[in-house]
Amino acid sequence: MGLFSLGRRRDEAAEQARAHVSALVRQHLSLGEHDAVTVSEIACGDPGCGGAETVVLILRAGRRTEAVKVKKALFLATDEEILLALETIQAA
Repeated sequence: MGLFSLGRRRDEAAEQARAHVSALVRQHLSLGEHDAVTVSEIACGDPGCGGAETVVLILRAGRRTEAVKVKKALFLATDEEILLALETIQAA
């Protein structure tokens, strides 16, 4: 296995993690096909988040963009933590 294939596998794993969280959010909030979900991992300066946090944006037509954060890296955030963060967001 070459050096460059390691980065590709990491990218594929990150995409799978994003897709999983996105599907979880879509199902939990009963989002429609015209609604969008983005899942990002950003740097976090808070010592409690270990250097990265997961940010989920929910974009629905006619509504303001809603955001939730989990103070953990994408790979460390559990389904339960994502669902707990979503408690502040109303389903469609």
